[in-house]
Amino acid sequence: MPLGKQAAESDAAPAMAAGARLEKMRRRVRLSRLVLFTAIAAGPAALGVAVLSGPTTVAAAPSDKPAAVRSAAAAADPAGYAQVFVDAWLRSSADDANSAQARLAQSLAPDVDLPDPVASAQQVLAAVTAVRSAQQGDGEWAVTVAAQYADGRLRYFVVPVTADASGASFTVTGAPGVVAGPARAAVSQSPYRVSVPSDGDLSSAVGEFLGAYLTGAGEVDRYLAPRVKLSPVSPAPYTAVAVQQVWGAEETAAAAHVPADGTKVRVRVQVEAHDDAGRWPLAYDIGLKARSGRWEVAALESGTVRDRGAR
Repeated sequence: MPLGKQAAESDAAPAMAAGARLEKMRRRVRLSRLVLFTAIAAGPAALGVAVLSGPTTVAAAPSDKPAAVRSAAAAADPAGYAQVFVDAWLRSSADDANSAQARLAQSLAPDVDLPDPVASAQQVLAAVTAVRSAQQGDGEWAVTVAAQYADGRLRYFVVPVTADASGASFTVTGAPGVVAGPARAAVSQSPYRVSVPSDGDLSSAVGEFLGAYLTGAGEVDRYLAPRVKLSPVSPAPYTAVAVQQVWGAEETAAAAHVPADGTKVRVRVQVEAHDDAGRWPLAYDIGLKARSGRWEVAALESGTVRDRGAR
């Protein structure tokens, strides 16, 4: 046999072998797909056999605990829906069932009767706010709504609401019920118990900072620690700010002199802000850090102001 022909056949042999292996793999894949599709058509039991008996077996370990599934209805919160209903219901009257408010209330709660207020009664509704939502069951909610009147009266209504399976649709299923308002929660003791001198460096630092922050008098950046970014309130809401009291969480806040660089303190500052409309008592929690003999603002912290701990 000529050498050229022998060389060509020897070069083609590996390629033919690789092609045969590839075709064999393709046949296995096609066979696996055929078995799987047949099993799907035959039912769940056959599907399990097909998965376990196929060329490639993937087994999942059974879990002792069922997976927690939260339905859309459980995730939905109908507080806003109940708030809109109570607002429309309180503004409607059975004597005028065709008014816009009456039609709105009836569209949200088709089976709920409209109220029948006395025409001469002056009950001016000022605001309605949802204050609490409690899920009673699968898709069942009880929403507490507060109604504030122009004369200062405050009433709380509980409204039953049902959500559909998707959590996208709601219906008020019963008339509102008047209930007692929520009790006042117990307040923990404030950490701010150290009185800070009003004429000290720290009080001056927070006073100047809040003046720039709330009135636009000066640049806020000059009172901030390095790498701290804080934009002033814009437009400036007040014309003047005066510090009334400063209380610290650490004893260092009351030191006569600024401590060593890097010292950190937290303080609560009570201020009195003024504008053309009057005087406004405000309070801020502020974190400060000592640097180069002065206090710099490291954080303007958010939180609930508790006056009890600042006296």
